[in-house]
Amino acid sequence: MSGRVGDLSPKQAESLTQFRARIQDLVPLLPAHHDHYLLRWLRGETSSSSSSSSSLSQLGKNVEAISLIYDCEGLGLKHIWKPAIETYGEILTMFEENYPEGLKQVFLIKAPKMFPMAYNLIKHFLCEETRRKILVLGSNWQEVLRQHIDPDQLPVAYGGTRTDPDGDPRCRTMINYGGTVPRSYYVQDSVKVEYDGSVAVGRGSVVQLEYDVTAASSLLRWQFASDGADIGFGVYRRTTEGGRQEVAEMLQVVPSERYNAHLVPEDSCLTCTEPGVYVLCFDNSYSILQSKRVSYKVEVLPPPDGQSPRSPGD
Repeated sequence: MSGRVGDLSPKQAESLTQFRARIQDLVPLLPAHHDHYLLRWLRGETSSSSSSSSSLSQLGKNVEAISLIYDCEGLGLKHIWKPAIETYGEILTMFEENYPEGLKQVFLIKAPKMFPMAYNLIKHFLCEETRRKILVLGSNWQEVLRQHIDPDQLPVAYGGTRTDPDGDPRCRTMINYGGTVPRSYYVQDSVKVEYDGSVAVGRGSVVQLEYDVTAASSLLRWQFASDGADIGFGVYRRTTEGGRQEVAEMLQVVPSERYNAHLVPEDSCLTCTEPGVYVLCFDNSYSILQSKRVSYKVEVLPPPDGQSPRSPGD
């Protein structure tokens, strides 16, 4: 039995009756009173029902679960900036808490090579039940979508047969596609970023942070924001083991340049082709009057082989 209206076992029907009786005083306050709505909460509590069936989505029918198609085309580092990741997590948590068992499946299509890193950053926000519903599709994503969704419900651009009345294969009269965010929506002045670590870079001085990368093809990712003024930044790799080595003697990996990180937090990464000790250098040697405080977070993510990111030390 699926646990849906019209397909309840005697035990499920009894549970529904008991549940309705227990919340009798709250029912008038709920947005809906019918069995479709109450069963959704029971399924969310027990996670015992199958997610393989849902009601039809045509007008006038109860929609008990939805399928999402997440088009990852164009996904880049700018989309996994820390405040954005936190926002994604809050939205996912809100959905799970307020719409139990409302999600049937999530199909991720056109995922770029950096997707495993992005997913590692947000998957801890998801419960295990939701993780199982996420399918990352490969190059045959159109074929797979047709196996799960009726072609007449899919736009032509996504492998189906549906178009707008004017023949638009993307069905823009029915789907609101995203685009460039208008500048009037920017909240830069109201967003203050504080990362896990913080360091003072004195006037005319340099601060070095060392990270041991043990596996080739690991991803070294950094995020930082400076307070009040710009800051120089570069990445180097040690060429000798032990002892102190000057920056000028190291192998330059990312050229040092000045970043306006006091205006826009910097977020970037590097694929480390060779293991070794990588040195992140915050450079304030050009400033003879002003010290800078830099808030930062650095991660070493192993090659995408199913391992979890390690948390490096300074």
